[in-house]
Amino acid sequence: MSHRDQIGREFLHTPGPTQLPERVLAAMHHQPYDLADPRFLELAASCHDDLKPVFGTTADVIAYAANGHGGWEAALANLCAPGELVLVPECGHFSRHWAEQARMLGLEVTGPVAANWRRAVDPAMVEAALRADSDRRIKAVLIVHTDTATGCTSDLEAIRAAIDRAGHPALYVVDAIASLGAVPFEMDQWGIDVAIAASQKALMGPPGLAFNAVAPRALAAADANPRRRYYWDWRRRMAQEMYLRFCGTTPEHLVFGLREALDIIAETGLDAIFGRHRRVAGAVEAAAKTWAEAGAIEINATEPAERAVTVTTILHEPGSPAAAMRDFARARLGVALGGGFGDLAGKVFRIGHMGWVNEPMILGCLGAVEAGFIELGVPHGPGGVRRAAEYLAATAPPQPHSRDMRLETVRR
Repeated sequence: MSHRDQIGREFLHTPGPTQLPERVLAAMHHQPYDLADPRFLELAASCHDDLKPVFGTTADVIAYAANGHGGWEAALANLCAPGELVLVPECGHFSRHWAEQARMLGLEVTGPVAANWRRAVDPAMVEAALRADSDRRIKAVLIVHTDTATGCTSDLEAIRAAIDRAGHPALYVVDAIASLGAVPFEMDQWGIDVAIAASQKALMGPPGLAFNAVAPRALAAADANPRRRYYWDWRRRMAQEMYLRFCGTTPEHLVFGLREALDIIAETGLDAIFGRHRRVAGAVEAAAKTWAEAGAIEINATEPAERAVTVTTILHEPGSPAAAMRDFARARLGVALGGGFGDLAGKVFRIGHMGWVNEPMILGCLGAVEAGFIELGVPHGPGGVRRAAEYLAATAPPQPHSRDMRLETVRR
């Protein structure tokens, strides 16, 4: 139980779950429908359809009552039989865990392992690994687009080009869990065969829904796969009956929330959403670079072009007072930050900035971090929040219309 004064709102800046719009919360405050009620059938079917432009695809989008790990397993269970080989370039915690999951499903795993967790996937390494596979055993290339542990985002177009240069028939499978809805994602244009996402990140929903967008080539591979499966099976979930689409009772309230979130996305427009994520991420980077001037902390992602717009991972020395930042921010200030995983455990804290986050919210979060540095005695360059505010002021988007925005005088 936090001992802070419980006045005002808490700030959720973990890289998932994320802050929920009030409209999404309100949409879930609803009595369930009969599963055969035409109103619910229409609503649920519309969610499947309206996810397609977010994925940048005309392919089928399949939903599961699951988290992102369930989305991973659904893709692997449909595509790969035991004993088949997958290529998983390791560049962070989640690529490592996906590889472990593949092994638990009886698959063989190969792929380059990054020297450290500070860079994105190297397309040249993917190409080299595929060229070395002279027997064409590799069934699929599994790529985590944004690894929220490291704060790095890989170049999906460049990896597609690397696969093509190698002339390899492997399926291209992408984890877009921490990127979909925050950055441009063009599944069809980039030749992605399966894209995996989940509800609790930039899609602005509660945890509990996972998605597989499945291109025709992947569906054909699944049809030819002898692995027996039931809950994860794509074909079973492509039935017209909504009961079969969810392999049982539909998680209705999660679907209510998803419908409202998709409405918000449509009303705002994807380009505006992508721009907001870039600006908020830029503000965090401006503050972090200022703090790093004292030499005690730094942004984990070393290449600016590879830095995620959804999360910033701040690296510090083990045993640094910055290691206490997460507990301090939550208990004293009501600001939730992310911790480290795997090789980065005890070495980082993470600032999530995806989904329902705007400029004042991120400035509040950055102010809490800077207060924590002062309280905990973390050496840092002063003025990080001011740099962030200056960045936001300099990059403010134009007003949507030109009418006079001044308040009118109220006459008594």
